[in-house]
Amino acid sequence: MSFDFNAYLNRIGIARPEPTLAGLSALQQAQLSAIPFENINPLLGLLPDLDPAALMDKIVASRRGGYCFELNGLFEHALNELGFAYQPIMARVRMGRSEGGPRLHLGFIVEADGESWLVDVGFGGPSHYRPLRLGTEQEQMLDHNRFRLRLEAESGETVLERQQDGDWFALYSFDRSRVQRCDLEAANLVCTTWDQSLLSQNLLVCRNTAAGWVQLFNTNFSQFRMGEQVSTPVNSRAHLCDLLGEHFDIELAEDHLARLAERLALAAG
Repeated sequence: MSFDFNAYLNRIGIARPEPTLAGLSALQQAQLSAIPFENINPLLGLLPDLDPAALMDKIVASRRGGYCFELNGLFEHALNELGFAYQPIMARVRMGRSEGGPRLHLGFIVEADGESWLVDVGFGGPSHYRPLRLGTEQEQMLDHNRFRLRLEAESGETVLERQQDGDWFALYSFDRSRVQRCDLEAANLVCTTWDQSLLSQNLLVCRNTAAGWVQLFNTNFSQFRMGEQVSTPVNSRAHLCDLLGEHFDIELAEDHLARLAERLALAAG
């Protein structure tokens, strides 16, 4: 099965959008709301398959989520279907650090309504959920959240920042270097197998909601609303199963759930 645009639209719950900024924004928000970020397969040592048929089978037919190369890989096919002009970018994750690590994150610069926009459906909860305008360092409001894109002279990269606790928190940085398929395949392998990769060592599941986002990091479940965080410990395999189903709409095969609970040292419960 190759990419099926109608099945994808059914999965994210919207009609075919127009190839405009409004349509792009609707597409980004719909995928983020419907499809969770999750790295369960990489954590279990299973290399994600980035081919269109595999993405359709896992994310659309089996209603799983994925991580950046899967989620943005699926989104790229939607951009193609709608006729958007775009450029893939490889970013360095910072998460508050002054410098990023290797280029292990995929996003897009998309042209819409005569301007360039940063669009991303694969970073997880704290990132932007509507397109951000490039070419300006002014603050950009998304509901009650503030973002900015700051050009950093020293690195030559643009830094995506979110205002947090009255200060600017760097999420990731990128430039406009050409991205090739081999870059994605190499980064996919590194994220899954490198022992210094966050995603090969820790469980991270995120989903955007109308009020904010929900997140599972190892055995800590958190809800983020209006800048506030409420957290609950995960105390058993049964609790993990319930959280995955209720908040992320993920139903794992029993063997994967058992392996994941063992990796997190959770009792059956």
